[in-house]
Amino acid sequence: MEGPLRDYVGYGRKPPVFTWPGDRRLAVSVVVNYEEGGESCILEGDAHSETLNSDMPAAAARHGRRNLVMESHYEYGSRVGHWRILDLLEECGIPATYFAVSSALEKNPQAARAIVEAGHEVVSHGKRWIDYESFDAETENAHIVDSLDAIEALCGVRPVGWYTGRVSLNTRSLVQRNGLLYDSDAYNDDLPYWTSANQAPHLVVPYSFDCNDMRFASAPGFNTPDDFTGHLRRALDGLRRESQRGAKMMSIGLHLRLAGRPARAEALREFLLEAARLPDVWFCRRRDIAEFWHARHPPSTEAA
Repeated sequence: MEGPLRDYVGYGRKPPVFTWPGDRRLAVSVVVNYEEGGESCILEGDAHSETLNSDMPAAAARHGRRNLVMESHYEYGSRVGHWRILDLLEECGIPATYFAVSSALEKNPQAARAIVEAGHEVVSHGKRWIDYESFDAETENAHIVDSLDAIEALCGVRPVGWYTGRVSLNTRSLVQRNGLLYDSDAYNDDLPYWTSANQAPHLVVPYSFDCNDMRFASAPGFNTPDDFTGHLRRALDGLRRESQRGAKMMSIGLHLRLAGRPARAEALREFLLEAARLPDVWFCRRRDIAEFWHARHPPSTEAA
């Protein structure tokens, strides 16, 4: 069977013993997904309109026909949600990583520039926000290169991280061949870890669907803003307690069309302001985590 081997063990009872920069115990990575304009759409030549819901009931695929209601929900994210989240992060003093679909950013260049000007990291979230499972390796690689080139042209900085989301068996190998520092296409740990791609070490900085606002749009999910921030507080408290025995990492996933709505953004603002005051918490970009791991926990050290 093709593809990577599975690892059921990970660090087990022997995770690396360390602290994050500044002697902090918990690294918190806020990830903002910029996808609006990269989803399935008849106008983009796709066979059907987007079906993954945002703030509306899940839609059946409309083959060959546009879904104007779905398109409008996604447009809210780039038109309004983006600026609300950007202002919120500035107020809270929190650096974030943006998982950006390059074709989406190309439709709103001023948003791309604003992200970088605010000091946030831009990671490629692929050329399109689609499922790459059935793509051949050559086509997927062409999309990877196109996406990295497009983001560099828009932002002035070439991404060092990658996140497809809906991967193929070839994705990690192709990402490694394109010289990326890390990818986040895994959900299997609370710490970064080294794996192998193309017989070479490759760093994974895991992501999470747990502390993720996508659960407003999926079941079982969040119903109110307090559901979301209550869950974030529980996760933060639990990881802070565990981090007394060994440092941890927490990922928070946001989407412009979801967390960018006023009530959710207000609840998120309250949580982030509280968390940013905690002395043992390091809010950081995923690039910062990856560079720290490369320097402090190179593959040979972690394997030992």
